[in-house]
Amino acid sequence: MLPRGSGTLIIMDPLHIILVLAERFGLMVGGVFLLMTIAPLQRMSFKREESRSRTLLLLALFGAFAILGTYTGNSVFQSVANLRAMVVITGGLFGGPIVGIGSGLIAGAHRVIMDLHGFSSWPCGLATGLEGAAAGMVSYWLRDRAMRWPIAFSLAVGGEVVHMSLILLLSRPFSEAVELVRLIAPPMIVVNAMGASLFVEIINLLSRDRERRESLHAQMILDIANLTVSYLRSGLNRESAEATAKIIHDRVGVAAVAVTDTQNVLAHRGAGDDHHLPECPIRTNATREVLASGEALFLDSSSRIGCNHKNCPLDSAIIVPLGQDEDIVGTLKFYGTKHRPLNRTLFELGKGLGNLFSTQLELEDIQVKEQMLAHAEIRRLQSQINPHFLFNSLNTITSFCRTNSEKARELLMDLSLYMRRNLDLSRGFVPLSEELEQLRSYLAIEQARFGDRIRVRMDIDVECEEWPIPPLIIQPLVENAIHHGLLEREEGGEVCIRAHCDNDELHISIKDNGTGMDEQTLREICSEKGNIDSHTRGIGLLNCMNRLKRIYGAQHTLNMQSAPSQGTTVKFNIPMHQQPAH
Repeated sequence: MLPRGSGTLIIMDPLHIILVLAERFGLMVGGVFLLMTIAPLQRMSFKREESRSRTLLLLALFGAFAILGTYTGNSVFQSVANLRAMVVITGGLFGGPIVGIGSGLIAGAHRVIMDLHGFSSWPCGLATGLEGAAAGMVSYWLRDRAMRWPIAFSLAVGGEVVHMSLILLLSRPFSEAVELVRLIAPPMIVVNAMGASLFVEIINLLSRDRERRESLHAQMILDIANLTVSYLRSGLNRESAEATAKIIHDRVGVAAVAVTDTQNVLAHRGAGDDHHLPECPIRTNATREVLASGEALFLDSSSRIGCNHKNCPLDSAIIVPLGQDEDIVGTLKFYGTKHRPLNRTLFELGKGLGNLFSTQLELEDIQVKEQMLAHAEIRRLQSQINPHFLFNSLNTITSFCRTNSEKARELLMDLSLYMRRNLDLSRGFVPLSEELEQLRSYLAIEQARFGDRIRVRMDIDVECEEWPIPPLIIQPLVENAIHHGLLEREEGGEVCIRAHCDNDELHISIKDNGTGMDEQTLREICSEKGNIDSHTRGIGLLNCMNRLKRIYGAQHTLNMQSAPSQGTTVKFNIPMHQQPAH
């Protein structure tokens, strides 16, 4: 029996019970919907990966709402027609076994303690625990596929049937148990099944809405990157900063955008441009703080910005550092005013743009260009890089932003890693594992572009991973196999990369089942006197061949076998601890 003063009504008609439970269910759903739109809860609860903080948060939330499901119920024949089942089932499906079992135990134990000597407290508490556990195990088996309304509906119906069966088995006297089940079974089965289904769909709706917003932000970042890459190609200067600030101001819609180097304002567009002038020293203390710390800041007051101009309209700011070669070379700043305030979403957008601009600046580092000019073999290898590779990759990533924002983020990281290492070729030997990591970044982008037309197998002995090799010696050969072998076939094909150690040498082979080559073409490609420009097949092969000869001698050049329609195999050996030949 419920405690006195609980405010519940004793209703003895199943139809009336359904109507009252449905009304109270609506109030609970509204509260849950509002609660889950709070930004901190969204950031933690919508991530499907396991973490202790996420599990504890969800356990507390679903446990509390399951208890609320008891108090929003109705006293019926010394028992309670309640909404616990829909909450613990949703918690188990969304949060997994720990959340399902935990919230079920919390709500079940509360039901028993609340009415320790009640007519049906023990079977009701036990049923709640079993429902949460069942939902958690279904989530464990099905993972992301568990969050579907038919599954929630089926679990709620099955769980409430078990609930009613336990009442009949464990509650005494039996005649009263039968009468209780007659009254509460239809309302609880119907309302909890429909409620669990609706709860699951509400969470899915909020999750899809967040993914859509994140996709739009990622797409905006990539669009801006496409427009600014040609300006940042020349480095961070007055002209590139002015163009970048204008592009961002026109598309993001903040009150003002500014770009600085470490000493001066390079560009300022929007509010405050009467005193935040280009080519003048940085005015704000906050910008100096970011330049010193390298950490992005979100400032929500004019006093924290620290502008010393009396009538400055800027009352909020987002300041993001711009890096190049591990040094802070400037900042990107968003400013807000009373009529155009900033928010956390714009903060994340600003950090994303700052990271991407930093990558673009690194790609165009003047020191890298000078190193390329100083090394003829590096310059020739760099000339094979398609100037449209970056734009093609960004377009591919943009398309994933609309359908899979997490995949787009991963590809953007792969692109950054690939381009950064692709330009840093003048460093010494690198471990094979680092070269393969570079290769995997390249393959991730190409497979995203061409799908199942590109298939890759790697067979790498573990003991070879630390073997020192020249940088960028494998990727050009794989790229050549893909673009001049596999992609010339409509159905594509497979490239296999193998590496094993034998007799103090690293043996590497790249084999594809592409179109292959005839003897004449193969001789021209392998000839140092062949007339091959950067737009024909073979420039990557020739560069790798020459570098291997220069470093290890003629006996370690490329060994190639190919035939029309039979594919191509490229093999070479790298000795251990061999120094470059002079």
